[in-house]
Amino acid sequence: MKLFQVRKGQFVYYKNELHRVYSVKAMYRQSVHLMRLRDLTQHLSSAAEVEKYHPKELDSFIFNKNVYTLSKDRKAEEGDFILITNPNPDYLDHYSLNEIEVVATVENKGVITNKSNGIRHHEYLLMVPGRHEHSNPIEYRDIQNIDESNLKEQSDVNNDMLPTIGDVYRKNDQDDLMEAMVVGIKNNMIFLGGGLELPDEDLMNTEKWEFLYNLLDK
Repeated sequence: MKLFQVRKGQFVYYKNELHRVYSVKAMYRQSVHLMRLRDLTQHLSSAAEVEKYHPKELDSFIFNKNVYTLSKDRKAEEGDFILITNPNPDYLDHYSLNEIEVVATVENKGVITNKSNGIRHHEYLLMVPGRHEHSNPIEYRDIQNIDESNLKEQSDVNNDMLPTIGDVYRKNDQDDLMEAMVVGIKNNMIFLGGGLELPDEDLMNTEKWEFLYNLLDK
């Protein structure tokens, strides 16, 4: 891309992985500042190294170690993540293209997010936990012709998705709020605070559990 084509908020591919542009600083050689969506790490690139992608319904991707599918099937509910794809903020709101926010309350015409933004229902796509069977995975630009170095990156992605000590998860499939931290791991068994024990595949099921953060990142 040319530098004048790069805008804050755009989804772009950089080194074959999906990122979001969070800043453009033209005075620097590496002028495009990026956030990799799968782990929220920051990266610098030049405009020539990125390729724009426009997210759409049924796209699925990894965001902060959780897999989501973009959907219009229903309106957002409290606690849902939304991707703002059609921003039209009022003067008191502060949001922009492709920001990801959490719904705090739901009203007839829109939602109020945890950042106190009022967002109309037609301005966002809902991020449904999990990968829909008809979804289009977009975390890689070229998944069909992945080369050896990309295979290592794919392995790194899978390893990054595995629970580690200090990870804090929230349970999604019950009404009562429950958060727990990983305090031990033995083979594929995960031990959570409070005496909970479960296989790692259950903890990585985004319909049951949602990764929030790791204590070392706070």
